[in-house]
Order: sequence, then structure tokens, then C-alpha cells
Amino acid sequence: MECLLMGKVEKYICEELEKKKGLLFAVIDPLDYKDLDSAVKSAKNANEGGADVILVGGSTGVQGELLDTVTKRIKENVNVPVVLFPGNIGTVTKYADALYFMSMLNSKNTYWITRAQMLAAPTVKQYKIEPIPVGYIVVEPGGTVGWVGEANLIPRDKPKIAAAMALGAQYMGFRFIITDAGSNPASGHIPLEMVKSVSSVLEVPYVVAGGIKTPEQAKNVLKSGADIIQVGTAFEESASVQKVKDMVKAVREGARLRTKQ
Repeated sequence: MECLLMGKVEKYICEELEKKKGLLFAVIDPLDYKDLDSAVKSAKNANEGGADVILVGGSTGVQGELLDTVTKRIKENVNVPVVLFPGNIGTVTKYADALYFMSMLNSKNTYWITRAQMLAAPTVKQYKIEPIPVGYIVVEPGGTVGWVGEANLIPRDKPKIAAAMALGAQYMGFRFIITDAGSNPASGHIPLEMVKSVSSVLEVPYVVAGGIKTPEQAKNVLKSGADIIQVGTAFEESASVQKVKDMVKAVREGARLRTKQ
């Protein structure tokens, strides 16, 4: 029996982090676009603008032929890894390079913690998709993912709870930790104090998702301790190459300031 080694995509992410200090992942939920052409164009623009990974998925409905088609088309138009951001066991396609093999750690329903993973694992192995072990933590307000996943939402004013859960996830062996406020939350991304608190206890890559819409916000989240941010809604609203470039520049600047501190 050989020790398990991280796969090609995970190695790429870790190597890019070592080199750039901060990364931007662009999220494409095809159901949030008027048609598949628009979703593919957004992914292509994100790639040209410097996004480090293209994530494909959504909380509801992104599966089957739709997922196969959009993932295959995105793969044909980008030169960075295409990784699935699954909403359930159906959000798996053989056309992706890898997927977040996620456990929603603060769900009230064990289905989202271990059973969905058990049901999906044989398909992931059959399709030979690289699984990336991700501990997933949903913060207020949580949005659709919080509702679907029956999350016991982390209060925005309780950063120590988020930090303790993130540290527990690291100790359990998850190699990436995500805190997510849900898609386009009215209250914005998670508080910077929470970002600082979570990042201060982790030794694995830390991803902040949900509500990051401007370069200034991206810079501040990276400066506060995030290693990676995920951006979806901001690119749905305007996925120009220049907008992505501006966001990437802010991510690198925030990472530089964090390192300097």
C-alpha cells in the first residue's frame, strides 16, 4: 500500500500559491446565465484575464447533459484546470479535471457531511476525476447553499467559532478549507475579522467565497489572510477580460501586503 499523493490539479494549485501567494478562482454557474454561450464566454474571459482555476457548478439543477455540455465546452476554451463545485451527487461529469470532494461540516443533516460523499465516490472513481478534499463551512446569511444544505450557519459576529471549525477540519485531514457566505449576499462577504481569525489557525490553503464583487474587496480579503478567493456573481454581471484582470491584480496585491505584514 502506497501513501496517497495529491493529484495533478491539487499540485498545480499548491505550486501556483507558492509562486503567486494569492489566487482567484472564477465560478461559472450555467443556470445564472441567459444561455450556455454566455457561460462559456464568461469562462473564456476569466481565463484570458488571469483566473487561476475555473469552477463549474451550482446549488441546484446543474447536472446531466447541461453539466456535460458546459464543462466540455469550457475545457475547449481555457488552459487552466476546470474543477467542479458540486451542489449534490449529480453534479459530476467526466469532462472536468477535478472536483471539490466537499463535506459541509456545519450541516444539520449528515447527508451533506458524509452520505452524499459515499454515494458520489464510486462515480468519481469510475470517471477518474481527481478528488480534492475540501472542508466546507457556511456563514450567515448562507443563501441557497445554506438552505439546501440545512446549514447551522456560523454567525457573522462569531469568528472564533469559524476558526475552531476550520481548525477541526484541518485536523480531520481536509486539505482545503472554504468559508462561504452564499451567492451574492446582501450583507457582503464574510467579515475581515473572521478571515483573520480563520487564517490565523490554518496551515492548509484557505478559500473565501461569497460576496466579493470589487477589486478593493478582493485585496482586503487577501490582505486579511485568505489564500484564494472565489468570484461568481461579479463576473456574471460583467465578465469582461479587463474586469477579471483588475480583480486578479487586486488579489496579487492583497497577497503581497499580507506577506509583508
